[in-house]
Amino acid sequence: MNADKKVAFYTLGCKLNFSETSTIARNFVNEGFSRVEFEEKADIYVINTCSVTDNADKRFKTIVKSALKQNQEAFLIAVGCYAQLKPEELAAVDGVDLVLGATEKFNVTSYINDLAKNSIGEVHSCEIEDADFYVGSYSIGDRTRAFLKVQDGCDYKCTYCTIPLARGISRSDTLENVLKNAKEISEKGIKEIVLTGVNIGDYGKGEFGNKKHEHTFLELVQNLDKVEGIHRLRISSIEPNLLKDETIDFVSNSETFVPHFHIPLQSGSDELLKKMKRRYLRKIYTNRVTKIKEVMPNACIGVDVIVGFPGETDELFLDTYNYLSELDISYLHVFTYSERANTEAVLMDGVVPKNVRAKRSKMLRGLSVKKRRAFYESQIGNTLTVLFESENKEGYIHGFTENYVKVKTPWNPKLVNTLHKVTLTKIDEDGSVRFNFVDVKVIA
Repeated sequence: MNADKKVAFYTLGCKLNFSETSTIARNFVNEGFSRVEFEEKADIYVINTCSVTDNADKRFKTIVKSALKQNQEAFLIAVGCYAQLKPEELAAVDGVDLVLGATEKFNVTSYINDLAKNSIGEVHSCEIEDADFYVGSYSIGDRTRAFLKVQDGCDYKCTYCTIPLARGISRSDTLENVLKNAKEISEKGIKEIVLTGVNIGDYGKGEFGNKKHEHTFLELVQNLDKVEGIHRLRISSIEPNLLKDETIDFVSNSETFVPHFHIPLQSGSDELLKKMKRRYLRKIYTNRVTKIKEVMPNACIGVDVIVGFPGETDELFLDTYNYLSELDISYLHVFTYSERANTEAVLMDGVVPKNVRAKRSKMLRGLSVKKRRAFYESQIGNTLTVLFESENKEGYIHGFTENYVKVKTPWNPKLVNTLHKVTLTKIDEDGSVRFNFVDVKVIA
């Protein structure tokens, strides 16, 4: 019945969302729908939403409009975190027909009947307490790497964050299933797998609120390292208190795990870390960075940081700025604090004016540019391995080294999804790095 029906997808937010969109898309394809690009005319548009910042909420309306421009009769579905937190709000947006919450999104096709437009969006959204079972997913097909979901939900109670409200309790995939998915990915010729989740260092908690860890994150890493056919494994964001020395040591000796860590800090001030209810203080963060650089001097370390949290005085902000300035890290992801309903931080005193938040954000973004530049400069002359991407960008092909240095060379379709040994030579005016091939033959 669905043979001539076309479906398109748009994903806002994190890598986890991308992996889940891919899984939902495969369900549609298995039901006979054909998948097309979001910019094309489709019968159904699925928008996977995010709730982390104000911006993601606003962008939703723009995306809905652009879908309706392609086909004003199209059936529009909203899924994801924002759909779980504020389903009625999304359902009220002009043109939205169906809103599905955290547990319903993996059964989208069973909620679609005749594709007739609804005068107001229909909502199917569970109580978040019911989001206690685990659905495995991975993304494939749009790039040279795959995002493999290993964990979902979060038991932390950070005072600024809505993710536990949007995704429920911390729960994990079984080790057996993660390894099966990793094998499937490697058999499709994909060279790199990025492990993803909401709080992946918490890996091992079972479904249905079973708090006992069946396996640790270290055991997950050790087992994935043995999967044949995978050239690279990358750990995405991991909490500093959950990134243990044993894991760092294991990665430093691994052939497949790459020397790249992304570790959320959020603030360099212990006073603010306590207000945020983070589970570590600055000293632990410093120890993590020191340990990584000790065993992997060329490792790339990315940092998440929030500016403008309630109570962040000029003095406390400069404390964070100076701390990051001196720390041996490679780049920053800067988030401007935005008030989220039903979080503790909304009620806190010491609200930072929006213009001050914007100024602080700009300062830290400037610092990030300097940090990345310094890191890239430290890598000039090193021989590294590059995995090339599939896109032709203005006559160039880009790729990333194992330690996440972005490189470029004139477009050559033969390089797509191949690994090459190269020596980094100089930084180009656009900030990416030029290189010389050490080998001209493809090494994988």
